[in-house]
Amino acid sequence: MKSELHVTGASLPMPPSTSMRSGKVSGASLIASATPEARREFLASLSREELRGLPYMFDFWALPHQVPPEGTWKTWVVMGGRGAGKTRAGAEWVRAQVEGAKPGDPGIARRVALIGETYDQARDVMVFGESGILACTPEDRRPKWIAERRKLVWPNGAEAKVFSAHDYEALRGPQFDAAWVDELAKWGKAEEAWDMLQFALRLGDNPQQVVTTTPRDVPVLKRILGYGTTVVTQAATQENRANLAASFLEEVEAQFGGTQLGRQELEGVLVEELEGALWTKAGLAAAGDMEAHVPDRIVVAVDPPVSSKTTSDACGIIVAGVKYGPSRRDWRAVVLEDASLQGATPVAWATRVVEMYHKHGADRIVAEVNQGGDLVEEMVRQVDGTLSYQAVHARRGKAVRAEPVAALYEQHRVAHAKGLGDLEAEMLLMLRSGYAGRGSPDRMDALVWALTDLMLRRDATGKPQIRTLGS
Repeated sequence: MKSELHVTGASLPMPPSTSMRSGKVSGASLIASATPEARREFLASLSREELRGLPYMFDFWALPHQVPPEGTWKTWVVMGGRGAGKTRAGAEWVRAQVEGAKPGDPGIARRVALIGETYDQARDVMVFGESGILACTPEDRRPKWIAERRKLVWPNGAEAKVFSAHDYEALRGPQFDAAWVDELAKWGKAEEAWDMLQFALRLGDNPQQVVTTTPRDVPVLKRILGYGTTVVTQAATQENRANLAASFLEEVEAQFGGTQLGRQELEGVLVEELEGALWTKAGLAAAGDMEAHVPDRIVVAVDPPVSSKTTSDACGIIVAGVKYGPSRRDWRAVVLEDASLQGATPVAWATRVVEMYHKHGADRIVAEVNQGGDLVEEMVRQVDGTLSYQAVHARRGKAVRAEPVAALYEQHRVAHAKGLGDLEAEMLLMLRSGYAGRGSPDRMDALVWALTDLMLRRDATGKPQIRTLGS
């Protein structure tokens, strides 16, 4: 049975959705995907007043991550990439709290705190910004800005006062029944300001707060996310592409797509740095900034999966090369591509391996055979029987094998090409005590086999030989 969107008596059929987290799509999305005839019919069914009010019906326009989650919660965290629509979500939530059915009717909340990193940022973004409260509110409900008191006053008497996180002591004394906190993860005094707000959020039956932020690995955000009363919605920059300049998306994707910074700033992913990790964000950022020389030797390393189910581990496929120098200390490696596949059949991943071999002009395929035995070689040779192949066996644990490779990064001897965000995410979760992520770090395993073969097992003549880093 198809569900329908009802707006003042008009309706559009809603197709099944496979992308929306909430299982729902917005009315705007339905209209955009409908036929021109259906769009005209829908708009023609609205009165002049309804057409005037449509731009302010956020339920009609909202993306799934901009809709407050159902259920009982104290804190709603909207984590998203740059331009993902976080500010609009915060402004519309404030509207929903303070507005009643009619302009003069009371809403759920009457005393709201608006907190930015500074007064100017809070005023310019949360109040006067293009997605701020004033821009989102229809004229008959629009609050008045009282600059000398740094607050908004609605026609129904509700108030929202602006605060600076730097001046967090100003939160000592006032009390609120709702709060909107913007870009918490970049506040210099985040811990102090957040804690002070919690003491002030004490009015009403169920005081709530919304945090809109691009994620960063900071203690206060991780603490909030760990509370049982916190709910989270998350979105990448691309999810709001209809409201963003195409040139902006092209530029930022070209510069930051597939990088750790891109995962944070574009995908809205909280990239954590764990105690005891073999790799750090700073180290990987340095690897991405290093000059990559044309390699003298290239390998394609493979960490095969046990099965080909969609829920199985990925087939790790990493292409890397080495530039030789006068001495081993002068050797420099570069990770060229992550071609890993999830849920692929043996034929599919073997074909990908051979494609990478020829694409990069590789000298050898290096494959772990603990799980697959002779299967790996058989599969790749079925695709191309002329390639060079080397089987390797894992006789030590992942962390032990990875430590010498991590040391190469500490010595600034490995550069990263762009587009390695998924690989780098696994590397950051590799601890000396083992892997801290879910499943198996197949991309990282393949990386370790590649760099071990290139940098730790061979001399410049290409003869197999175990070497130490200092030799």
